[in-house]
Amino acid sequence: MSTVETQQAGSGPLELAAAPPQRWSQRRARRFASWGWISLVTDGAALAVALVLAHVVPGSTARPIGWTFVFAALVIGLLATRRMYRPPLDLQMLDATRSVLVAVTVAAAITIALRDIVADTPSVARETMRPWLFATAFVIAGRLWLITSERRARRRGDAGQRALIVGAGNVGRLVAKRLAKHPEIGLKPVGFLDKEPLYGGDVTGLPVLGASWDLERIVREKRIEHVIVTFSRAPEEVLLRVLKRCERLGIATSLVPRLYEKSTEHFTVVPLGGVPLIARHSPNPKSWPFAVKHALDRAGAALALLLLAPVMGALALGVWVSLGRPIFYRAERVGRDGRRFDMLKFRTMLPMTEVERTNPVIDPETGTNGITRQGVDRRTRLGVFMRRTSLDELPQLVNVLKGEMSLIGPRPERTEYVQVYEKEVPGYRERHRVKSGITGWAQVSGLRGATSLADRAEWDNYYIENWSPWLDVKIILLTLAAVARTGERE
Repeated sequence: MSTVETQQAGSGPLELAAAPPQRWSQRRARRFASWGWISLVTDGAALAVALVLAHVVPGSTARPIGWTFVFAALVIGLLATRRMYRPPLDLQMLDATRSVLVAVTVAAAITIALRDIVADTPSVARETMRPWLFATAFVIAGRLWLITSERRARRRGDAGQRALIVGAGNVGRLVAKRLAKHPEIGLKPVGFLDKEPLYGGDVTGLPVLGASWDLERIVREKRIEHVIVTFSRAPEEVLLRVLKRCERLGIATSLVPRLYEKSTEHFTVVPLGGVPLIARHSPNPKSWPFAVKHALDRAGAALALLLLAPVMGALALGVWVSLGRPIFYRAERVGRDGRRFDMLKFRTMLPMTEVERTNPVIDPETGTNGITRQGVDRRTRLGVFMRRTSLDELPQLVNVLKGEMSLIGPRPERTEYVQVYEKEVPGYRERHRVKSGITGWAQVSGLRGATSLADRAEWDNYYIENWSPWLDVKIILLTLAAVARTGERE
């Protein structure tokens, strides 16, 4: 950015403005208090009902009422340490469930230890078991109700914060598109702040409202409650002044970090004076935790094949009756480190015509077969059912048992497509660092079928950079929920 903007940003209205309007900080405080008090009251009511029932239901063991209050206070305190009373941007039911389960369990363990030390009661563990179970169920139920209500309000536009995006470039435009697509995040972009926008005066349908020295005016006129700093041509000192001014105005801020493509949730901050050194701990796909994951994959696949043998036998019989032999569809796919293997699926379609076989039409944006997308549906009635319920994927448990695939990971693509995608789709090659999976983070995030290949690669690479056992558990639970909803799969 030019020297003129730097001077204006340093000595203009942004720097010399009068004291910030109190209504903005008060409004944010009310928002904070609203979520904090509502969630606190919800948790308190859930605990009260749970602990009363734990005392009065038949078969309950009498216990000192004082320890019940200690247990409840510990639960509230531990939830507070996990930032459960701060207004969240990302409303995740599974993460909230885990936080509640951990807090209630730790509170129960501390209560047992304290009672054993103070009173030396022989039946202390048995007396604490019922309150623990009731509290876990009721607090989780209350939290899920709260999250569901807030999500609905945000999708209707009745809740959320009006957001200003600093930087009208590629990243700023991407942030605006993603926020518009996911209103449940609770940030509603109203425009951009950038002196030299990359795409002129209008970006993704949102206006460029001004430059950095216009911040206070824009905040006042557009009722801005949240500022998101992305990338722009402005020097760092200008962006720092914007952040400082937001703090004075009492406006919440978010940042898109540099090198965000390699960002991970696994990191350590080492303070070097005022300079934070962020040490990344990105998971190594060839480390022992992944070896354990692959061993569990094989064990889980073997157990699933044993339990699902009657279902797979019935499906195989149905395929044989409707399509004849072969029962399985084999397609060469590219997996970890570029290795090729034959992925198995139950057959669901009639054979392709000669034209379809010799002249495939592939949509380069989504990787789907153009002929199928144009209305030629070769699926059998059984095939439609299997695809809707994902039962056609069950033979891939054999691929997992053989070590060619994982239960969870990026979906594998055909060999001939990969050679093209690696050249044209940013980050596509990186997704081959791990084994391919039957399900994955991209699939449970809605990126199935005719969706953007670039988006799928982005979600797959996020999974690799942020892998953890808990993330795998989340994907399994979300997959089961998606199958239960029997959503149509293309």
